[in-house]
Amino acid sequence: MKRPLQKALKVVFLTLYLMVMAFPLYWIVITSLKPQKEIFSFPLHYWPSQLTLQNYINIIKISKFHIYIANSLLISLSAAAIVVCIAVLSAYVLARFRFRSHRHVMLGFFLTQMLPGFVALAPLYLLMSKLGLINSRISLVLMYTVGLIPFSTILLKGFFERIPSSLEEAAMIDGCSRMSALIRVIMPVMLNGISATFIFAFVQNWNELFMAVMFIDDESMKTLPVAMNSFVMKFDVDWGAMSAGTVLSVVPTIALFAVAQRFIVDGLTQGAVKG
Repeated sequence: MKRPLQKALKVVFLTLYLMVMAFPLYWIVITSLKPQKEIFSFPLHYWPSQLTLQNYINIIKISKFHIYIANSLLISLSAAAIVVCIAVLSAYVLARFRFRSHRHVMLGFFLTQMLPGFVALAPLYLLMSKLGLINSRISLVLMYTVGLIPFSTILLKGFFERIPSSLEEAAMIDGCSRMSALIRVIMPVMLNGISATFIFAFVQNWNELFMAVMFIDDESMKTLPVAMNSFVMKFDVDWGAMSAGTVLSVVPTIALFAVAQRFIVDGLTQGAVKG
């Protein structure tokens, strides 16, 4: 009798947990489909009396929403790709070679994760201003890349340490250079880890707000989080437009997670075994 009771309690607990976690997403979707007057009605309506797409039509017609999405995609994909390329090489060196400052490099990577990002906003703004990169997508790509390299390197180092070094040694005996062995032999084996790291970097770049607000003022250069922030006005918040924009903004990340779910789960569990 204990096992069926335990299973029933587990199912009830997980169902309640799922409902609590899914309710904010449900509320955002429902709010985006409500007429403007019904959003502020009291008592609350958990299901709108009339479904409307007017909030979606407004943000697409009035704002340059397609430009914001295109900017976010371009910047997020570019920075994530560069992060993975650099992190693969740095993680390979840290996993395969032992040198005098090895521990100091790892300690430096870990310490960077303890510092809040906004601490560096002022000096970074001055640097980008002197380089003439304010209001440029390049500035965001550079900042996102630099910010994510340490954690991505730590994550990928765990994958490299799980792969026996005899694989590339055998490839090098057969005539491959070390770089060729890394690309042809090692990277296909750790495809799950590379995919998980790329998706992690993409999502972090996609949701980043502070640097995008600091470095971008031009309307045609703004990213999606900056556009969403503009719905918060001084004395009012356009909840309908914000909810509709939120729903549209999470579609790419949900699609990415749905397509690459297997790589994420396998990659993160494998990389967490050894760091």
